[in-house]
Amino acid sequence: MITVLTAGFGAIWGAILRYGITNYGKKHWSEKFPYATLLINLTGAFLLGFIFSRKFSPFIYALIGTGVLGGYTTFSTLNVELLSHWRDRNYSVFTLYALLSYGGGLILVFLGYKVGTLI
Repeated sequence: MITVLTAGFGAIWGAILRYGITNYGKKHWSEKFPYATLLINLTGAFLLGFIFSRKFSPFIYALIGTGVLGGYTTFSTLNVELLSHWRDRNYSVFTLYALLSYGGGLILVFLGYKVGTLI
């Protein structure tokens, strides 16, 4: 039960961080491309790869990996934004965003893992 509560506590902080970055992005970055969600998901992928490589205890992984990073990253928002660009016939943005998100996420989770194994 303590692990579940730990993950939930971490998720609160991850969601607060995501909310802050998203709102900052809405005020300061172009609305033509979902920069905030891309930044959130790519940094989250890198950090999760790093955390995974360090072989932390289940408690720490629940707090940071499942909790903070689970609350921070957002797969559902990514896909809704992709759908929105497709619906609006912004095919170039759709394609670029999909490639950067999925391809970049795979690359960065791997890089995070590799960096973690070097430390």
